[in-house]
Amino acid sequence: MVLTLAIVLAFFVPWPWNVLVLGLGVVAEAGEIVWGRRLAKRWRPRTGAEAIVGLEAEVASACRPRGQVRVLGELWEATCEEGADAGDIVQVTQVDGLTLVVKPVKGRLDTSTVS
Repeated sequence: MVLTLAIVLAFFVPWPWNVLVLGLGVVAEAGEIVWGRRLAKRWRPRTGAEAIVGLEAEVASACRPRGQVRVLGELWEATCEEGADAGDIVQVTQVDGLTLVVKPVKGRLDTSTVS
């Protein structure tokens, strides 16, 4: 982006200065590329199954200990050692293949029974 701006600006600047503008544009573009690559390494995208660890899910069919939960609109097989009934809210603790390991969320107010 910086280099494009320098090229356009070079058309409107007199002879010795347009070379300087282009040179500074090349240096700034190189700096922008280096900065962007360093920034991209820091922000690794989390995708797939590992992205849902820590999220809350709603139990679709009772997990005693195996059942199904709905996470981000997707239906997953799940195991819950403590047990959870349909409609309960659980938290995903780990992913084992295509099965989620979940635990019930403690201290959560059930808003479906509050009038």
